[in-house]
Amino acid sequence: MSQAAVKAPAPGVPDAGRWKALVFIALAQLMVVLDSTIVNIALPSAQQDLGISDGNRQWVVTAYALAFGGLLLFGGRIADLWGRKRTFVTGLAGFAVASALGGAATNEAMMFGSRALQGAFGALLAPAALSLLAVMFTDAKERAKAFGIYGAIAGGGAAVGLILGGFLTEYLDWRWTFFVNIPFAVVAAAGAYLVIREPEDSRNRSSLDIPGVILSTLGLVALVYGFTRAESAGWSDGLTIGMFVGSAVLLTAFVLVEKRVKAPLLPLRVVTDRSRGGIYLSLGLAIIGMFGLFLFLTYYLQVVKGYSPVKTGFAFLPMVAGMITGSTQIGARLMTRVRARLLMGPGFLVAALGMLLLTQLEVDTSYAALLLPAMLLLGLGMGTAFMPAMSLATQGVEPRDAGVASAMVNTSQQVGGAIGTALLNTIAASATTSYIADHIGGAAGRSQQQLVQLEGMVHGYTSAIWFAVGILVAAGVIALTFVNAGRPGGASVTGAGSGDGVEDELPVPVVAH
Repeated sequence: MSQAAVKAPAPGVPDAGRWKALVFIALAQLMVVLDSTIVNIALPSAQQDLGISDGNRQWVVTAYALAFGGLLLFGGRIADLWGRKRTFVTGLAGFAVASALGGAATNEAMMFGSRALQGAFGALLAPAALSLLAVMFTDAKERAKAFGIYGAIAGGGAAVGLILGGFLTEYLDWRWTFFVNIPFAVVAAAGAYLVIREPEDSRNRSSLDIPGVILSTLGLVALVYGFTRAESAGWSDGLTIGMFVGSAVLLTAFVLVEKRVKAPLLPLRVVTDRSRGGIYLSLGLAIIGMFGLFLFLTYYLQVVKGYSPVKTGFAFLPMVAGMITGSTQIGARLMTRVRARLLMGPGFLVAALGMLLLTQLEVDTSYAALLLPAMLLLGLGMGTAFMPAMSLATQGVEPRDAGVASAMVNTSQQVGGAIGTALLNTIAASATTSYIADHIGGAAGRSQQQLVQLEGMVHGYTSAIWFAVGILVAAGVIALTFVNAGRPGGASVTGAGSGDGVEDELPVPVVAH
């Protein structure tokens, strides 16, 4: 597809169509985020239709996670080399084809293959979308608004996916949870092709670091699979341990290679910058906590409270509203007035307060009295923190590295999600088993035994949520301690950050020469 469908703006000149472009970038981001939860709702129905065994059903989620997480750095560098617009449109087209295959799946092999293909094209699409924003919005106030919208979608889209997934599964068919991606992708690709214009001279013309691609992909796949396997097979399982050891060896080798090659896949300057490293780490930790929320509240509402899939999705709406408010009204408005860490740190701590309320869950807990305020606090906190984090993830990065810096944001989230699912699930399952073993003996009659089992489930959730509270507090402390970029000031940035730990003068990254 021709990259010259529209004339690229001259270096340093803002793109006149940047706000139109944001619509299509946001639409693509919404599609990717929706997909992360919409398929989970449809999984039981798809498993029954396709005859997928209980032992294999995890691969519907795992195949996507491995391809997406493993190929993100490669996808980010491809965007820098090949052009972000071209990579973005290609990613959308491939995601649409993969979604069509998933919706038309007739057996488990076809389903698993389509999910892996979705993950691969998602790994092209996600970093290209974020880096396009980084190079198109150079004015501080405009950038704050753009990333506020992007951050709200990135945070709240998953909850919207629960609603949409519930509707499609309950009233149509599970296949529509795949087919629904196609119109999203077609509209976003057509719009992007017509209106997106990359700034000139923002590409990286260096040769591709093949050893880096192989080592990083294998290392990340091993890491994500290790955590995924730990959830089902246990932390002491031989293959689980082997995956963690293999990942450590591969990623260490990757770092050593990146130090020596002339054109590294991931220039170490991208991650060793104090502020940027703090952002990646705090985001990864926050996602661990968020996965705990989605996982346990979805089961709590459906299994313990008896909500339908649709009602469960609507129950998450207060968090979506909080996300949008925190991102677009608090984060975006204050981004140019206060330091980023004064938004990120308190944001994560407010989210931790919301999570703390959820440690009080019981079988008969009132939605309005506890769940509603908890989700509002979580949404407000996360939205306020995510917005500057997304914006500053490319602070001081040269335009030629914007794709791979954006990929690191997605990588930290993907790895955080894998860790969160495995770690918190293990804690919850262990606590539930112990509770039931201690209390089932005193339960007289079937109804009492069922009550003990429900109480055991809730006890498991709250035990894991306590860990999620601590993780969110740690994310807040890291943001307050490490993130020192983003001093309120002028309209744009014209020089690269030094990466030496000294505070940059302005809150936006280098985006054009």
